[in-house]
Amino acid sequence: MNPSQQPRPARLAVGVVGAGRVGPALARALQQAGHVPVAVSGVSDASVRRAARLLPDVPLVPPAQVLERADLVLLTVPDDALASLVEGLAETGAIRPGQLLVHTSGRYGTAVLDPARRAGALPLALHPAMTFTGTEVDVQRLAGCAFGITAPDELRLAAEALVIEMGGEPEWIAEENRPLYHAALALGANHLVTLVAQSLELLRTAGVERPDRMLGPLLGAALDNALRSGDAALTGPVARGDAGTVAAHVAELRRHAPGAVAGYLAMARTTADRALAHGLLKPELAEDLLGVLADEDGTG
Repeated sequence: MNPSQQPRPARLAVGVVGAGRVGPALARALQQAGHVPVAVSGVSDASVRRAARLLPDVPLVPPAQVLERADLVLLTVPDDALASLVEGLAETGAIRPGQLLVHTSGRYGTAVLDPARRAGALPLALHPAMTFTGTEVDVQRLAGCAFGITAPDELRLAAEALVIEMGGEPEWIAEENRPLYHAALALGANHLVTLVAQSLELLRTAGVERPDRMLGPLLGAALDNALRSGDAALTGPVARGDAGTVAAHVAELRRHAPGAVAGYLAMARTTADRALAHGLLKPELAEDLLGVLADEDGTG
């Protein structure tokens, strides 16, 4: 459906339970779309400051009072705390029939909201596929951000409309596929940060004064090529089958950054497997390369 054809939700009173990095930013985006943040809950000093910065003049109250005041409630707590929070709210009678209850966990669909559904709530899972800083920049980055949506069929249009109002792009994820969907995002985004941080450290050790400037264009091009071409974008010594170069890499890592060796070996093996499967790595070179990687790990 064209975004202009989406039914626009009526103006809603918005509450946030869990003033982490995500909740206040989404509430601020909904505010810019015409909805009204009315209450937020947060425990830590950082949460209180974050709420005050992104949602000034919105009262900080306990979770039960957030639900009492809001038509749409954002449950933006850590994944492991979500189920117990929902059960607790349902048991205490805090949930009102017809109330939109939205969680932002990538791991869960709407089944985790079943206690709230039985209390009459309307359950939505809206996960923004983005990393958050807890600052105003997050609201700007929501423009064009994909949201993994899971919702009952009768609420699908409402879920998509809310995402579009926040500037996002809705992507439907089936309930049973939520864990795989979330694993895919973590594999790409979270591990990317680890890889980049390790690369920056190694370049500093090698004497590069501004490793960020060196890596920026290289990683930008690699990411763009990978998104466009997938495995066809593979380059470097592993994809070429340069076993001697890879052995030298591992030797230097063992000397200067032994903590990076296991990750290098694991990624090199996976890269070799994918390059071989896609015809980029010659079989005769792959044998030598995989032999080096096995020997370096002490298994060959």
